[in-house]
This record gives sequence, C-alpha cells and structure tokens, in this order.
Amino acid sequence: MQATAVKPATDAAIDAGVIAKYAARPTPRYTSYPTAPHFEAGFDEADYRRWLSAADPAQPISFYLHVPFCKQMCWYCGCNMKLAARYAPVASYVETLLQEIDLAADALPARMTIDHLHWGGGTPTALAPDDFSRIMARVRDRFDLTPAAEIAMESDPRTLSDDMIARMGAEGVTRASFGVQEFDEKVQAAINRIQPPEMVADVVTKLRAAGISGINFDLIYGLPHQTVESLTHTIDLCRAMRPDRVALFGYAHVPWMAKNQRMIETEALPDGPARAAQASSAAAALSAAGYQMIGIDHYALPGDSLAVAANEGRLHRNFQGYTDDGAETLIGVGATSIGRTRAGHVQNIAETGAWARAVQAGKLPVAKGRAMSDADRLRGWVIERIMCDGAVDCGEAARRFGAEPDWCAAPLAALAPLERDGVVSRRDGAITLNPAARPLARVVAAAFDAYLSEGKGRHAATV
Repeated sequence: MQATAVKPATDAAIDAGVIAKYAARPTPRYTSYPTAPHFEAGFDEADYRRWLSAADPAQPISFYLHVPFCKQMCWYCGCNMKLAARYAPVASYVETLLQEIDLAADALPARMTIDHLHWGGGTPTALAPDDFSRIMARVRDRFDLTPAAEIAMESDPRTLSDDMIARMGAEGVTRASFGVQEFDEKVQAAINRIQPPEMVADVVTKLRAAGISGINFDLIYGLPHQTVESLTHTIDLCRAMRPDRVALFGYAHVPWMAKNQRMIETEALPDGPARAAQASSAAAALSAAGYQMIGIDHYALPGDSLAVAANEGRLHRNFQGYTDDGAETLIGVGATSIGRTRAGHVQNIAETGAWARAVQAGKLPVAKGRAMSDADRLRGWVIERIMCDGAVDCGEAARRFGAEPDWCAAPLAALAPLERDGVVSRRDGAITLNPAARPLARVVAAAFDAYLSEGKGRHAATV
C-alpha cells in the first residue's frame, strides 16, 4: 500500500541563517531504521536463518554483492575497502562469495526471484571479467531474475578496462555508477583521485556502446580546496555527458573511522557556511541542467525510473540510497554487506578473513543485527517518507501500524523550533518540509528517531 500523498508546502523563502543554524547538526543518513550504529553485536546466525526462511516466495527480492577491493586508494573514502595490490586475495574472495550465495539461497523457503541486483564496494570492477561472469552465473543458477531486473554496478573510470565493459554488457548490466566527485585538478590531487573529464567521457561512451544505458554520477561537496566555482564548473562538464542520475553528497570527514582520511589536510576543508553555499549552488546548477531533485541528495532526468517513482509516491531509501526498489527482503552477501528482512536488519562480518572462515564453516557470516519492533516499523516508515517525500501524515501512520492517535506527540513537540523557523509546517497531523529547506530533512527525520539520544555512533554534519 502506497502512502497517501501530502500536499507539498509552498516553496517559501527561508533565510540562509536558518539553514546554517541546523546544517552543522550531526544526524544519521537514515538509510535504515534503526540505523547501523544500533545494530547489536553477537547477533545469532540462527535468527537470520529464521528470518530468511519466512520470506514470501511470491515477492521479488533484492540482492546486493559487496566487493571490498579497489585498485587505487582515495583519501576521502569512508567505505570498508582493501587495496588490491595483488589479485590473489581477490580471487580467494570470489570463491568464498560463491559459497555465500549458495548459503543464502539454501536458507530461503524456495527459489526466489530477484528484481534488483546491485554490485557495490570497494570497486566491483576490480574483479577479473571471468570472475565477474562466474558470480553472475552462480546468481542465475540459484535465483530467477525478472525480465526487467535492474543490474547495477559501481565502477571506477580510472581502472575500468575495455574487456570489463564488454563483459558487463554481455552479462546484462543495465546501470553503471561511478564517482566523479570533482574535476578540479587541485581538489583531485588533495583527495588522491586523478581523473580528467576526458577519461570519464570516454568511459561513458564505451558503456553506452556496450548497451548499458543507465549512467549514474556521484559528486561530492565539502572537499579540500573545493569552491562553489569549481563545483559548478564540474557540473557544467558533467551535463555534457548527460548522466541519467546524479547523487550529490556532502563529504563526511570521519578520520577516527577512516584512517585514509587522515591524509586530508583538515585546514583545507571548507567550513560550514562554505559547504552550505556549495550544496545550494550545486543544487541550483543541476536543476538548471534539467534534473529533478529526488529526496535530499539525488537528481534524475524526468524520464528516469527514479524520477517516475518519486512523482508516483513509490520512492524508497535503503543502503544504496534512493531507489524505486520496494522489495521487503534485501539479501547482502560479501564482507560488511547489510541485509534486511521484514523481521529486521543484519550486517556481515567486516574483516574479510573472519568473514571467509564463517562462510567456509557453512555459516551465514552475520556479525550484527537488529530485530524490528512494531514501533520501529512505524517510525521507520515515517522517517522514510520524510526522507523521500518531504512530508508525512502522522494520522495515516497510526492507522497503518495500529498505533495510538497521539503516538507522535513527543516528536511533534521536538519539531516546534523548526516550525517556528519555517523549516516545516503542520496541519491536522500532517508534517510538510518547506522545499527550500529540503537539505534539513535529516534534522526533521531525527525528531522521530527513538534511539538517537542513546548516543551510539558519531554522525556527520547534516549539510
């Protein structure tokens, strides 16, 4: 059942000082609820098996394959990745990944159908083409793919070979994503990612020639030495390549988690007001280029399936970001991958050695998990609608999940300061985010997060 559309608020002007007031507030990205810091360690593998066994065979699932290897290190990266100086560890990882695919398939109640298949990392295109095909063959051997299934793959234009592009086309990949981040040479040097626009344009041309029509770019603001001018120039260069989707993320400087980020000079990072100016200018430039804003940080051409889903109230948010994938079950395989069932969330062991040992012992290699209560499902739905639609009806949420009509009294009270500042408006239990304040959606969503006050995890600034 889809959400009842809440009429959008008027795009009322909002003072830049209001955005700045909340922009530095640390908030989760809300790609799940409860969020990953609240997953519990020592999760029982038997519980995950029970959750998988309860999946509905009549409903398509989503499948995520995590390849944590990269051929080159980027200083800004916050992902769990390993530098592949030799291919032997990658080849070993492939063998274990094949085993985990079998373990996951065996735990399900029947042969399931996949509607969305996503390769992430790391850089999945660090695989040898033959190994990539072996994994795809194993997936097809154990699952059915719908005729219109999306097969999306993250890649790196610096290391993507012609052979791999051809293999991606032959294996039916429908969408390729890669990080542009910023084309300014000084910024690229500071983040250790040198990729001239000509390199990216050449890869885009080859991907499309191979039949991979969906192209996604990632851009980042808040990088060292970055300016409004450099970022808007990057967008000008990107628009000539006409990617179908663009994700615009704020750089999260978390050197206590990502040691490679210690290579970035903190004094070279733009401050809060400069980050906000970059985000605002980039959003305006993307809109002027004909892209529709999706949620808080994605943009899509009007005919793209993501834009269509947003316009029809079918937009969702998961660990891959915004998506038109509404599957209840998402199975993640590979070290550190995250999965989801109706019963709760799970995360695999992050260290590749320990992950491999668990799989080779015949165990689903889960390290953390979190069962969801009815209250979690209610709050998670509300948070997702705020993040996706910029609006939610608390009364509808109560009816949908069988909650008391006044369940949201405390969150609404917490939103009072934002209402006074014009960030949100309220009417008869409906909460609507001022479109001009859309970058603050995470702050609004945080009012409904029952776990945030527990203080687990450190989060990046909202903008």
